[in-house]
Amino acid sequence: MRRQISLFALAATLFTSGCGYHTVGSAAHLPPGTHTLAVPVFATRTNAYRTETVMTTAVIREFATRTRLRVTPDNSADSDAVLHGTILTQTVAPLTYNSQTQQSSSFLVTITVAVTLNARDGHVLYKNDNYVFRQQYQSTTDLPTFIEESPAAIERLSRDFARALVADVLEGL
Repeated sequence: MRRQISLFALAATLFTSGCGYHTVGSAAHLPPGTHTLAVPVFATRTNAYRTETVMTTAVIREFATRTRLRVTPDNSADSDAVLHGTILTQTVAPLTYNSQTQQSSSFLVTITVAVTLNARDGHVLYKNDNYVFRQQYQSTTDLPTFIEESPAAIERLSRDFARALVADVLEGL
């Protein structure tokens, strides 16, 4: 009985030791000597206003918060790595309909982004051509108190995107 318990404890220890946990800042896609990361303003293939700036700012903030990298928006030759992003699509679709006003009362914004992380020598360290993020927002129907909610939805979506992107780069999943 004691031997079975010992074997079970040993098996449990061996099983959990390979669970994939690691210390913060030990990035799977970033080479060990990486100290600076450039994140130039994302390119866009859409007609949406300001989305590329909001998304770039969110990514810079998330990398700066979660790593010890010096993150810069400049695409300089001094950077150890460069993260390029392109907003491929941005769509807004009505979700719910108010039968009294005969207008849509909530919307779903969907953004598709492609990102590539390159080393200084141009070697691709990480690439994902299909990040898809969605965010819902309500529409105000009362014109005197109207507040445009889509910019707030874009900011929430950008934060979610930045968290996912940085986690993918750092954790290598």
